[in-house]
Amino acid sequence: MAAINVGRVQVTRDPDRCDIPYYVAEFVEREVGTDLNCLRKLGKLIEELSENKKQLEEQVLTVSSEVPRRIQNALKNAEESKNSLNQLLQEETVLFDSINSHLLTAQPWMEDLGVLISQIEEVERHLAYLKWISQIEELSDFEEILTNLHWPFVGPPQSQVFGLAAPANVPEIYNNLETLFSQLLKLQTSDELLTKPKQLPEKYSLPPSPSIILPMQIMLNPLQKRFKYHFTGNRQTNVLSKPEWYLTQVLMWIGNHAKFLDDKIQPILDKTGSSVNARLEFSRALVMLILEKLAADIPCLLYDDNLFCHLVDEVLLFERELYATHGYLSSFPSCMHILSEETCFQRWLTVERKFALQKMDSILSSEAAWVSQYKDITDVDEMKVPDCAETFTTLLQVITDRYKNLPTASRKLQFLELQKDLVDDFRIRLTQVMKEETRASLAFRYCAILNAVNYIATVLADWADNVFFLELQQAALEVCADSNALSKLQLGQLACMESSVFDDMINLLERLKHDMLTRQVDHVFREVKDAAKLYKKERWLSLPSQAEQAVMSLSSTACPLLLTLRDRLLQLEQQLCYSLFKIFWQMLAEKVDMFIYQEVILANHFNEGGAAQLQFDMTRNLFPLFSHYCKRPENYFKHIKEACIILNLNVGSALLLKDALHSASENETILDPNQPSATAVLHELGVYKLAQQDVEILLNLRTNWPNIGK
Repeated sequence: MAAINVGRVQVTRDPDRCDIPYYVAEFVEREVGTDLNCLRKLGKLIEELSENKKQLEEQVLTVSSEVPRRIQNALKNAEESKNSLNQLLQEETVLFDSINSHLLTAQPWMEDLGVLISQIEEVERHLAYLKWISQIEELSDFEEILTNLHWPFVGPPQSQVFGLAAPANVPEIYNNLETLFSQLLKLQTSDELLTKPKQLPEKYSLPPSPSIILPMQIMLNPLQKRFKYHFTGNRQTNVLSKPEWYLTQVLMWIGNHAKFLDDKIQPILDKTGSSVNARLEFSRALVMLILEKLAADIPCLLYDDNLFCHLVDEVLLFERELYATHGYLSSFPSCMHILSEETCFQRWLTVERKFALQKMDSILSSEAAWVSQYKDITDVDEMKVPDCAETFTTLLQVITDRYKNLPTASRKLQFLELQKDLVDDFRIRLTQVMKEETRASLAFRYCAILNAVNYIATVLADWADNVFFLELQQAALEVCADSNALSKLQLGQLACMESSVFDDMINLLERLKHDMLTRQVDHVFREVKDAAKLYKKERWLSLPSQAEQAVMSLSSTACPLLLTLRDRLLQLEQQLCYSLFKIFWQMLAEKVDMFIYQEVILANHFNEGGAAQLQFDMTRNLFPLFSHYCKRPENYFKHIKEACIILNLNVGSALLLKDALHSASENETILDPNQPSATAVLHELGVYKLAQQDVEILLNLRTNWPNIGK
């Protein structure tokens, strides 16, 4: 708190409020002080203060009259500013929306522009790089060395590069070649520059391909120029119908340069530690020219069946020689990638099917369709394959060879389905022809059809074990597992290799084969039954015994039966292949066995002479008819053989057997382990097929029992 002394009076100031007495005291102290002589100034001070007061009052009056007007103006200005601000805000909103719309519209342009700018910058970098490369090339004598070596070798391959007129500085040229090749190999080239082969569209699904090394690019330049000169544009050598011209040309170039690349370039690469194979690098670059050419030509001939088929044929021949002769790798881009493009591939499948069906029509309409081309060569003609079947399986094999190098399993599986469709179509055609021949089921053509069915089924079964088709089976398994197309059992069978990709076709063919064989067997069997009518009525009860005859001879009534069998067996042995004929005679033997057993033996009674005659007819005449086809034919006539055993037992043995069987039946009731069973008794006699009841029936067919009883 401050204090001022005015005379003898002390005036203090309160700092918390505006203290007028303090300020007055301060003014008096400052103007008058303690000097009493200064009191004369009071009048002048009063006048000045009065004047100041008057001026202040005038100012207050002036201000009090102007303030409302200024406030009003200020409010008006504020209102106007507010309106202007609102208008500006509206304009700003409109402008903001317009800018956003423009930015959205311009965004793709900006992106495209950004890409273009990036490309321009990239091109500028490449241009600068190319300038350096150009300067380097100007300083190099690499192309000049290639010229001195007569590169490229467009003529036939030579034993040596220079031939007879070799210059004296050959070693120097090769040394320079090695030096410059190695230096160029060290240059780091950009992936986007000349080093990579031209990239074809993604639809061709080419495998990743490493860059062509720079020195090889330089070596390939003249050949690439020649290729484009001759096989693009309006040149007479650029003909859609002659793809073999450029395909053959590339193969010739690869062959012409192979020795030089192996002898001169490969050692340089090996010395530098490079893993590049000179010949494959050279081939890969030239093959890319082929791929570009195919990609350009195929759309132009896609719907001309003849041109397209010719192109595919020539491409496949090219691929075969490229891989077989020049060691091209399946991991490299190839023509099959171009043919695997969806549109081209579906067209290929369509054309392949069309020409295959035409071929099948031609096969079956040929005059030699049912004749084996090896009919006069016994060792070769074991299968007795008619020409139509062999030509058809050759067609299937050719189709396999054409698609086996496709790059993906899915494409191979589509071709496999085509093959299966063709097999099924051929089976249906064979069935139709077979139905026309049904009335002559033993005739040559019917047998030829049967041989054809058997041969195709055999070939498919052999193919099922081929590595190529096993791989396709695995691929099919993966596809089916993903699509849930098969049951778990079927998937398991495929996975365990219990079934094959051809199982459905083989089963249908086997069924047809069985039906046809059954029809043949039934036909012969009907003839046998007709021929056996008299034999069934033979007087088995009154025939003389063996002791009463000087020599046993065949029953005259059996001759038609045996002659029919003999003739048909000989006929079908000549007309059916070995495996089919084996099934045929075994099926026939089984039916004849049951027929004679049921219709001749069980339908008659036999005295001693009748039983002996039956045994002689069977063992010395019927069975030997089949001895040409097996060592023990009697094993296929077990009913007859065992029935003859029972019927020809001497009386004592027959009585003992009858008692033994009777005792065995009783023992089965009382379970006596000391007595032999009926089965054991029969086995001792060599009877295994017939049951005890059958043997008892046969014993009752005997008439030579003693008078004392049975």
